[in-house]
Amino acid sequence: MPKLKTHKGASKRFKKTGTGKIVRNHAFARHILTSKSRKRKRRLVKSVVASAADQAVLNTMLPY
Repeated sequence: MPKLKTHKGASKRFKKTGTGKIVRNHAFARHILTSKSRKRKRRLVKSVVASAADQAVLNTMLPY
C-alpha cells in the first residue's frame, strides 16, 4: 500500500487528541470583539471536539 497524504489545510485547522478524537478551534474570535461579551470571548478561545458527524471525514484527512 502507498502512504496516505495528509490534507494540509485540515492539518492546520485540526489536531488529534491522545485518544484519537479530532479537536477544532472556534470561529468568530478574530475581530469586532467589542460587541461580544467577556464570557463569550473567553469561551471562543477554548478548543472543542469536532462533531461526531465530521469525525470520519476528518480521520481520512488526517491519517497520522
